[in-house]
Amino acid sequence: MKYMEEKFIIQGGKSLQGEVEIRGAKNAAFPILAATLLTKETCIIDNIPLIEDVLKMIKILEGLGASIIWKDKRKIEINTADIKLSKMPIDLVGKFRGSVLLIGALLARFKTVKIPPPGGCIIGARPIDTHLDAFEQVGVKISLDKNNNTYIFKKSESSQNSHEVVLREISVTATLNMLLFGASNPKKTVIKIADQDYQVQDLIAVLEKMGADVKMTGIRQLEITGRKRLKGFKHSIMPDPIETGTFIVAALATKGTVTIKNAGIGFLDLFLKRLKDFGAEFNILDSKTIKILPSNNLKIDKIQSLPYPGIHSDLQPELGVLATQTKGPTLIHDPLFEGRLKYLDELNKMGADIIFCDPHRAIVYGPSQLQGIEIPSSDLRAGAAMIIAGLIAKGKTTIHNIYQIDRGYEKIEERLRQLGADIKRRIKS
Repeated sequence: MKYMEEKFIIQGGKSLQGEVEIRGAKNAAFPILAATLLTKETCIIDNIPLIEDVLKMIKILEGLGASIIWKDKRKIEINTADIKLSKMPIDLVGKFRGSVLLIGALLARFKTVKIPPPGGCIIGARPIDTHLDAFEQVGVKISLDKNNNTYIFKKSESSQNSHEVVLREISVTATLNMLLFGASNPKKTVIKIADQDYQVQDLIAVLEKMGADVKMTGIRQLEITGRKRLKGFKHSIMPDPIETGTFIVAALATKGTVTIKNAGIGFLDLFLKRLKDFGAEFNILDSKTIKILPSNNLKIDKIQSLPYPGIHSDLQPELGVLATQTKGPTLIHDPLFEGRLKYLDELNKMGADIIFCDPHRAIVYGPSQLQGIEIPSSDLRAGAAMIIAGLIAKGKTTIHNIYQIDRGYEKIEERLRQLGADIKRRIKS
């Protein structure tokens, strides 16, 4: 693919200045697109981020036979009344993690679903065991066709009974899958150890528009009572909190003055609280606007990523780069993914002073003057972090494999250039 042949070239040392607008939330788009499979009525989705993974999900729906009409640049009309499982584009489904949400949505509609294991970023072990266990708890029989590397899911007579599902861990996508599956069950499904992050909240808003009844009934507990016939819906995807956090950190790292509009700050309470603790200067102008100011005395003691309402693991790499510019030691702890700290190796090559304690913990000593080098983009969020590192590094930074970044950030180089960054997209020679 041409995206694998492209690279970013960054000349560092420029402070970001100006305004930027946040796009729709990537991780909320997947379950909302999957929700269109629950109804034969037409659905309209607005504020779609035009990024690789979301466009793949739309292509999968088209492959299944959905009618998709682009009404505007970021607005689509979808009708899945005539989809056929036999048309599933298997190769595309196996290429990204978001396709795992097809299981819950398709099982809500069909008795048997065959689907390959999902792909995604290489950030450590990400099996779908929690999903498989949850589906078994609602009466779904699961087998693996090793010859075709395909999971086979079959509903049983008990699948439409009331169920209490206890997730094996706090899993965003397993929570979403159970909500999608339960939306077509007129009896109650209780989900315990549920995630309640932004993508879950946005999907709940859609399912309620479709006619399902969803309640938060306890600590990490959701109850959904569905309907056999769900309605179509109109919905605008919420602003992306992760993209919001990325631009916040980029502004802080470059000591810039940046106003971020249409910002997803409602799910960044602890992130913003900790930034304030670290000495960051910013003003929240309204519920969707935040202005970042030059902050010269940042000091970070600890960055720990945890499930919501903790600091998102997706923002930990960006904060790790920021830690290289602050005074003293910073402990970084990511208990969720053992591969999430790989980007720190690249920062060390750029001149950072980082010691690894174990696969989940490292200590960053700062401040360090980073030097521009050639570096890979090993995964989506590490790639965004490497862009920030390039913005503050001395000299030229070349980032390869930027297809990973395109999976989650829409034309990030153009938006950074509008803020004064010297960043160019080039075809690798």
